[in-house]
Amino acid sequence: MSEASTNIYHDKIVIRLIQFSVVWAVLAMVAGVYIAAELIWPTIDFGQFWLSFGRLRPLHTNGIVFGFGVSALMATAFYSVQRTSHVQLFAPKLAWFVCYAWQIVVLTGGLSLLAGLNTSKEYAELEWPWDIAITIVWVAFAVVFFGTLATRKIKQIYISNWFYGALIIVVAMLHIVNNLAIPVSPTKSYSIFAGAQDAVVQWWYGHNAVGFLLTGGFLGMMYYFLPKHAERPIWSYRLSVVAFWAFVYSYIWAGPHHLHYSAIPEWVQSLGMVMSVVLLAPSWASMINGIMTVSTAWEKLKTDPALKFIVLSLAFYGLATFEGPMMAFPSVNVVSHFTDWTIGHVHSGALGWNAMITYGTFYYLVPRLVGVDLYSVRLANIHFWLALAGTMLYVMAMWGAGVSQGLLWLSVDEIGELSFSFKDIMASMAPFYGLRLIAGLIFLGGTVLMAFNLFMTLKGRHAVKVQIPAVDPAYGVAS
Repeated sequence: MSEASTNIYHDKIVIRLIQFSVVWAVLAMVAGVYIAAELIWPTIDFGQFWLSFGRLRPLHTNGIVFGFGVSALMATAFYSVQRTSHVQLFAPKLAWFVCYAWQIVVLTGGLSLLAGLNTSKEYAELEWPWDIAITIVWVAFAVVFFGTLATRKIKQIYISNWFYGALIIVVAMLHIVNNLAIPVSPTKSYSIFAGAQDAVVQWWYGHNAVGFLLTGGFLGMMYYFLPKHAERPIWSYRLSVVAFWAFVYSYIWAGPHHLHYSAIPEWVQSLGMVMSVVLLAPSWASMINGIMTVSTAWEKLKTDPALKFIVLSLAFYGLATFEGPMMAFPSVNVVSHFTDWTIGHVHSGALGWNAMITYGTFYYLVPRLVGVDLYSVRLANIHFWLALAGTMLYVMAMWGAGVSQGLLWLSVDEIGELSFSFKDIMASMAPFYGLRLIAGLIFLGGTVLMAFNLFMTLKGRHAVKVQIPAVDPAYGVAS
């Protein structure tokens, strides 16, 4: 029986997207470790423009967010939407187009960044041809996902699909509006926005890209794979629905907290602060829901590295979503803004939340996709401790660096001049940057172990053909 059969899930594409995600994780983290080293030894760019921090940094962030992160979200969305709908993927050929076209966009976009093509918009650095390509692929992704939901045989739309759906719709809106530009050449364009308006639009995009992609999308992953792996139902399904709508309506307004003490109207800054604080409620509601779901399955943590990763990710999610609202207060932001404290905050979410839950999901999913045990549970356990150590060391180093920077920059003498020069302050950061480099190497080492473990699990194997089960008439869509 071929995969084209109407009663077999399309899982080959899930495997391929996981493979791409893991490759991007390793490559983007290598770039991240390299630029961390450049901040200690600037001369290791060897005078090559393409090795400079300014070109490698957006390559690192784009590789992590769009290569590693989005590929993982596509894989898990395609897997879970089939199971929660009891149907095959809608338009499987289009799904394969999404899979490969997205990798081409990320690869060529990364090469364009190395060549110096950059819009200077954070997380939206790619020039207009790539913006158009992203839009085309994203629309195709939406057609496959929502088409699958539209043909579902289950009446209820499971909560994970609400989060994946919000990811697709909101990110599309953010991407299109923020990247409205006037092309002046095949590789250059200028935004239609300018000044304070451009700043507001950029951080409406930037913070909500974090919110709906790196938070909302991965909550969709959590709400499906945590209960499946823990073999427990969601502690409170009603709470998950309330948390979703509170998340959607509050997150979209939080971006202006990046613009305290700027030229934008004070009421806009205040709105960003207030909605950031409000966000604590739906964020922690999801964290508590996840923790309570696994609360009766703690014994599994002793032997199951995948569940360890997922549960640990919830702890870091709670930390990051507490720290963010606190940094939105102007009195805290005046210390944290433009410092490495913000870098530490971002990585507590990116490494502790996004990477950890993805790693746990992959460890759970890959063996089941090919019908074998994980190649090495021991390597997975080693990876867990390396990931935990790397994340904690990284975050603490950046907290120390950031608080030191912020307080030193605020220190002025009796005539209002800086008590310490910028050069002296940056020189004092060397120990913190050294710790960050070590932390990055530790985390990268764990990721390489995972890549080896998963690829050995997949080696020479094909996706198991999983029959779509019959639907109980009580839960099915009326024919």
